Amino acid sequence: MPLVAIILGTFVSVLSSSLVNVALPKLSTVFGVPTTTIQWVVTGFMLASAVVIPASGFLSARFGTKQVLVLSVIGFTIGSLLCGLAWNDSSLIAFRIFQGLTGGFIMPVGMTVIYTIVPRHQIGLAMGIWGVAAMVAPTLGPTLGGYLIQYYSWRTLFLLNVPIGIIAALACITLLKESAKHKGLQFDVAGAVFSVTFFGTLLLALSNGQTEGWSSLYIVTLFFVSAVSLALLLWTELTTTKPPLLNLFVFKDIKFSASVLISGLVMMSMMGGTFLMPIYLQNVQSMSALDAGILLLPQSVAMALMMPISGKLVAKTGIVPLAIVGLAVLGVTTYELHALTADTPHLWINAVLTIRGVGIGLCMMPISTVGMADIAKEQIKDASPLSNVFRQVMASMGIAVLTTIMSSRHSLHAVRISENVPAGSESANQLMAALSGALYQGGIDAATASGTAAAFVGGLIQKEAMVRSIADTFYVSAIPAFLCIPLIFLLREKKKDANQPAQQPTASSTRPPTPPSTPPAQDMHTAKPVEA
Repeated sequence: MPLVAIILGTFVSVLSSSLVNVALPKLSTVFGVPTTTIQWVVTGFMLASAVVIPASGFLSARFGTKQVLVLSVIGFTIGSLLCGLAWNDSSLIAFRIFQGLTGGFIMPVGMTVIYTIVPRHQIGLAMGIWGVAAMVAPTLGPTLGGYLIQYYSWRTLFLLNVPIGIIAALACITLLKESAKHKGLQFDVAGAVFSVTFFGTLLLALSNGQTEGWSSLYIVTLFFVSAVSLALLLWTELTTTKPPLLNLFVFKDIKFSASVLISGLVMMSMMGGTFLMPIYLQNVQSMSALDAGILLLPQSVAMALMMPISGKLVAKTGIVPLAIVGLAVLGVTTYELHALTADTPHLWINAVLTIRGVGIGLCMMPISTVGMADIAKEQIKDASPLSNVFRQVMASMGIAVLTTIMSSRHSLHAVRISENVPAGSESANQLMAALSGALYQGGIDAATASGTAAAFVGGLIQKEAMVRSIADTFYVSAIPAFLCIPLIFLLREKKKDANQPAQQPTASSTRPPTPPSTPPAQDMHTAKPVEA
């Protein structure tokens, strides 16, 4: 039952971020501001939620996981209500930042609770069920968001979270038991300052790089500040004599480090379908946000069905064969999407994306679970923030890289197509003559008809360039999935010597001294099997 409370909190926080993406054009029109301004509704939330993740480990140890999770869900729900009542773009952006600052703890703290209360032999199934909320909500967002925007007000995108948030908060209060609290734990101020600066400037640069220009002074300065902050963060966290905000010593565990790296690369590859397909369906095939979301829905269903199944399979087959199959399916299907044309049948797209969803469901959660399960129980609160913030950075980096590739390839293909359609092209001139003739017969003067026909041909060129650029970007987004396959062998279980007297401590337990913890019996309620 505690798992239900965590799933509800995770689902509402993840769903909120994906709901708003499809509403940006509508919000821009409602408030009468440019897209670059209203984009901060998404960027502000992302930055705020990312910069607080590193502090989740300290807050969980200092105040207890239940208290942090309950307050986070309540704060997120209040932020959702305020967003639904926003009166202009500035208030909406401010409330979204508040929503991110309070809700950013939900996923890392929820993951910490799961790994603490669930027996290790059932952790695969538990994380598979939790993964339904964590990974499927982003793909459900466009469908639900498109429906709400088309038939209701934009305010429903935020007000929808309020009843779900209230139920999640009540479930957390009722079903979760409090963990141990270390009241004498000191806060790592230097680590907090450097981590906020590093993650904030890095994500801001990745988000605005395409808009501002990667070589602009603004973006270069952000990258420089993030690099300096990273160096200072590493120096501070590795040399401090106090408990660090980010316990980087957990990366001594090879299995955990490989798991985090592979999960990040999978996120980059997964962004290909999540980010590019809506652009293709809406800009190339002229589908509405709702219709595009409905077309993408089977992929979400396939992911939702496979995640709990993969949690059971990993206990029987091991991580290596399951992950290799999942990554191969993800890589091959993503590569196949590079064959898209302007009139690709929806049935083919649906089939490929559904198989792709099966691959993601097979590999995503098991890879993350195997790495976290190798961490000592008392170190989970340190590993969870690192795992979550790394995936968020890699997802943002993936979107930034794919956007840059798509933009550059679009310009290249537009130039090449234009070169192959010279002004004296007989077929182009015949098409323009037919179009201008039809418009002229419809009552439009000859000059306007000729200009409209030329603009139509130019639009066809731009549309074809867009299709080819998206296809090229899908080709590139398949590469991270294939790169992960050899890394999977770092996650395999090592054969244990039958004569070995006792298990040696894992490297992840090596860290600077921490305040004495409470006895294990008081650390958390007794682990119980996962309840359906």
